Amino acid sequence: MSDNPLNQVLKRQENQSKNLNNEQEHEFESENIVQLVGFIVGEEEFAIPILNIQEIIKPIEYTRVPGVPEYVMGVFNLRGNVIPLIDLRRKFGIPPAEQTPETRYIVMKHEDNIVGFIIDKLTEAIRMNADKIDPPPENLQKEKGMVQGIGKREDNIITILKVDALLKRDF
Repeated sequence: MSDNPLNQVLKRQENQSKNLNNEQEHEFESENIVQLVGFIVGEEEFAIPILNIQEIIKPIEYTRVPGVPEYVMGVFNLRGNVIPLIDLRRKFGIPPAEQTPETRYIVMKHEDNIVGFIIDKLTEAIRMNADKIDPPPENLQKEKGMVQGIGKREDNIITILKVDALLKRDF
């Protein structure tokens, strides 16, 4: 179980939090920390709230389903549950790519919806102060928008996705 990607991400997060300066860890600040899991799709890094992740698994066999949009790869069986599988590359309009050893299925949940998404690579657990997250630009705030916010880090920015919008079934 120690090689489980989610366990690795959680372990890295635990190590990061241990390295924080104790003076910076005030009780009120802990309420403003947003915990995310980062991943790569195409050339971009995205993140989702860690509490919406059911699990992260290596790719397994799936079954095609006729009459669904191109980005819906099919369904797969995860411990007796049939779960839809969506290729985020195709959903985001990025050309499909061959799976690599770093490809993962990230199984997300929101209320009663559970869906698996194909991601190119898992990156890290991210602890970000809420004031470092800006709302999405106005042109991305449409009703169907999938962007929850834009996280600012020292070396880059990260797009934080709305899990409920990702899980919304339009097929």
